[in-house]
Amino acid sequence: MIGYVTLGSNDMPKARAFYDALFGSIGAGRIMEFPEEMGGFTMWGVSWDVPAIAVTTPYDRESAAAGNGNMVALTLDSRSKVDALYAKALELGGSDEGAPGLRGDEGPQAFYGAYFRGPEGHKFCAYKMGPAD
Repeated sequence: MIGYVTLGSNDMPKARAFYDALFGSIGAGRIMEFPEEMGGFTMWGVSWDVPAIAVTTPYDRESAAAGNGNMVALTLDSRSKVDALYAKALELGGSDEGAPGLRGDEGPQAFYGAYFRGPEGHKFCAYKMGPAD
């Protein structure tokens, strides 16, 4: 049901550098990009048939701000990839919102997640559902 999520940015060159490196580390890349005079809208994904993440200058040209309570969750296929993406985010200037770990009980419905914010305050969760790999 979700096609893509859009996040606002006040510094598109910085945002593009952060997300190129972060999403590149899990095999995603730029799949759409518009010039700065059009807001700099840039979308990252792995293909057109799965949800993607876009970053842009707000349409109204007002300051972009991260929403309190908003979060983008990124599903990964192993706990080690959750750990690696979290570490990459912090290496790139992101901030910790909850270190990688199991939330709840181990088992078929286990939730292993890590929480971080990007440089402009957008919150992300990288997670893997299911038993340890």
